[in-house]
Amino acid sequence: MHLITFKQNNHSRIGVLDTVRNEVVDLTAIGLPGDMLALINAGEVGLDKAREAIVSGEVRLALNEVKILAPIPRPLRNILCVGKNYRDHVSEVQSALPSSGDGVPELPIIFTKATTTVIGPGDTIPASQDPTDSADYEGELAVVIGKGGRGISRHQAMEHIFGYTIINDVTSRRMQKGHQQWFLGKSLDGFCPMGPGLVTRDEIPDVTQLQVKTSVNGEIRQDGSVAQMIFDIPILIETLSQTMTLEPGDIIATGTPAGVGMGFEPPRFLKTGDWVAVTIDPIGTLENPVG
Repeated sequence: MHLITFKQNNHSRIGVLDTVRNEVVDLTAIGLPGDMLALINAGEVGLDKAREAIVSGEVRLALNEVKILAPIPRPLRNILCVGKNYRDHVSEVQSALPSSGDGVPELPIIFTKATTTVIGPGDTIPASQDPTDSADYEGELAVVIGKGGRGISRHQAMEHIFGYTIINDVTSRRMQKGHQQWFLGKSLDGFCPMGPGLVTRDEIPDVTQLQVKTSVNGEIRQDGSVAQMIFDIPILIETLSQTMTLEPGDIIATGTPAGVGMGFEPPRFLKTGDWVAVTIDPIGTLENPVG
């Protein structure tokens, strides 16, 4: 299912996107929870009710009558992020940020983004709020945890995934370099567009076949395969759950392929008036203007 969080008449609800008919099945109207985190916590029972609603044809809305929000507009915890997880991206990071370490990492590099970074599809990326004028894009596949747990083995990891979405890990490069760590430069308000939907795990039987593409003003900048990750999704879940309990609704951003703005000479940072689009089919395209 292609789940979304949407707003109509100033009320936020959750639904299923019918891309064929350009309609939204309003799940809240049939008694399901009003937010995505509650639906994730409901597990298979909630998903079964959602499937029944699709078949029954109840409470459908025209897509143009609603505004799609980030699928999880305010996560319960910081977004868990993975740095330098595509080999081609490692080279461009090393060139632009020598302080970031040498070569391909031996273990996953983990950092977080604040919950206040999240914005939805169509919302403006506030690049002008970056005091260093160096806002950059990073298109990424994000994993949303369904069944929580600690000490999850890589062999069981996929069973703990609820679904997948897209994020743009927008980053202030000069803040990242100046502070010699990644949290501040990646946690400016509005620096994490997310969406447009949350596709359940059953819809994507082989996640390694997905392609991550990012364009700026129609120009393709990034085009990488999830299969090129240095540390795949099961390893990331195993690594994280060795030290913490993963909880339903936790979001893991899995890293970005080469082609970010800082990798060009001179760097091509985002500026007011730009338009960024991150596409991962079948999840969709996450589009945002820059302001």
